[in-house]
Amino acid sequence: MATNPGLFSEWPWKRLGSFKYVVLAPWVAHGVQQVATKGWREADLGYLVILPSMMLRGLHNQAWITVSRLQNARGKRQIVDRGIEFEQIDRERNWDDQIILSAILFFLGALHLPGAQNLPLWRTDGAVLIALLHAGPVELIYYWFHRALHHHFLYTRYHSHHHASIVTEPITSVIHPFAELVAYELLFSIPMIACALTGTASIMTFELYMLYIDFMNNMGHCNFELVPSWLFTWFPPLKYLMYTPSFHSLHHTQFRTNYSLFMPFYDYIYNTMDKSSDTLHEKSIESKEEAVDVVHLTHLTSLQSIYHMRPGFAEFASKPYASKWYMRIMWPLSWLSMVLTWTYGSWFTAERNVMKKLRIQSWAIPRYNFHYGLNWEKEALNNLIVKAICEADKKGAKVVSLGLLNQAQSLNGSGELYLQKYPKLGLKLVDGTSLAAAVVANSIPQGTDQVVLSGNISKVACAVAAALCKKNIKVIITNKQDYHFLQPKIPEDAADNLLLSKTGIAKVWIIGEGADATEQLRAPKGTRFIPYSQFPPRMARKDGCTYSTTPAMSVPKTLQNVHSCENWLPRWVMSAWRVAGIVHALEGWDEHECGDMVLDMDKVWSAALLHGFRPVAEA
Repeated sequence: MATNPGLFSEWPWKRLGSFKYVVLAPWVAHGVQQVATKGWREADLGYLVILPSMMLRGLHNQAWITVSRLQNARGKRQIVDRGIEFEQIDRERNWDDQIILSAILFFLGALHLPGAQNLPLWRTDGAVLIALLHAGPVELIYYWFHRALHHHFLYTRYHSHHHASIVTEPITSVIHPFAELVAYELLFSIPMIACALTGTASIMTFELYMLYIDFMNNMGHCNFELVPSWLFTWFPPLKYLMYTPSFHSLHHTQFRTNYSLFMPFYDYIYNTMDKSSDTLHEKSIESKEEAVDVVHLTHLTSLQSIYHMRPGFAEFASKPYASKWYMRIMWPLSWLSMVLTWTYGSWFTAERNVMKKLRIQSWAIPRYNFHYGLNWEKEALNNLIVKAICEADKKGAKVVSLGLLNQAQSLNGSGELYLQKYPKLGLKLVDGTSLAAAVVANSIPQGTDQVVLSGNISKVACAVAAALCKKNIKVIITNKQDYHFLQPKIPEDAADNLLLSKTGIAKVWIIGEGADATEQLRAPKGTRFIPYSQFPPRMARKDGCTYSTTPAMSVPKTLQNVHSCENWLPRWVMSAWRVAGIVHALEGWDEHECGDMVLDMDKVWSAALLHGFRPVAEA
């Protein structure tokens, strides 16, 4: 909210939460009644298209969010090179309130405004009138209203809510208190009301005008420059008729300049144009994609996971992944996204962070979990991963960490395949085994003298078993084949601590993939389950048993631009495999950790703590 919220700051349907769209029900029902009684031919088309057009506006805004986040993750043409945090995401989560308000006003206008019923598809004279009225009264009134909003009285009560976002995203454009946005809506309605009253209104004119407003609003707040310099060279007067993202970005960083809506000529007239506008535009246009020091290579998981990635739905990305019922009804779009990502022949940059001058990026392989289980996809997957590793090497990266199934033993031998193929890589490949195992080992409650290890025996499981046995903690294996597999991997002086038993009475179970419900039900009541796998196990017990998160650590405040959750992990928490790559680069270690290689767990754990990473329990 604003610094000192004024009257009517809160949106009237805020308490409805996700059910706020029910406020449109009476008007939607009226449209259905029109069609039922009059038929499609006699119903008012202008009224019927209001709801679909509002839905398209939502899709338009979401497209801007996705493009902006993908572009800013690369750092190319970025204007303000600073991070945003979860607080901003939470403040801007209600960006669709403006669309609901617009829909209500359009419905009211279509029902009660003279000349707004049974509109034709197109009228040229109406389009000309809207253009003239926007360039004249709308832009002029907005300019002076905007300046008034920067007066202390109105700024602290209303406009400070919008300016709380120094680094803007497209949806920042519509984040205002209710009363302020009502004023904007009334202002933008002037050309449309004039068209209706003069009998020059048309459906397409109104639709195109709203598209223009949304496009310019989103563009002005996208935080990357996309307007080429040659456009103003080719037609110089355009600089007075169209602003640029860098032009409006200066208003958010300087506050007292560049007040115009979309046409800067009033800033020129009243001498409020920021003198660095042209310089910043040129600088932003010429900025190159930034170098990278650490790359974490991840991939999509379930079909719905694409909505939860940072370039997806901002609100979903800011929360731990959870399957929602209303996401399942979007399965056609989910399948379409799967086909599109499948045909996309390269990785994409999903996230960018900075820590102690270390430039960190997350690159996503456009494949889902099930792709990694298809034998005929293995070659294609390895080619995609190799392409990403080579590109990271070319960009000067110091470390590439392999996340999720990108390090699967069955796919590439925990990354060993890539070292064999490219033995002269300048970067270091890290699968994060040592830190993941250290997180698990240090999650064992003090005083524990025995644990049960259950699930598919992975590289991390071997490292955990060896570490616990060396600490004189009994590690009980319930599967005979797994026991014989682990035996040679345990140091001789600790081999007696590895036990084979069909009954696991320990109150601490370390579980991985393969530890199904049947296996978990064998644990006593009140057991603590600690996963060692990349993916969280199915929680089969609810009788006083507790489940820890998959191996992860809380990140320090020095890690910037953290505003999305990594898969199912909580906010400000990062998987151990991802943290391992960052720590590896911060320490400057000159060795790989992949294949059979496991770094010293105590050394890696101490280094992680030294750089501010903490166990999740301490968050």
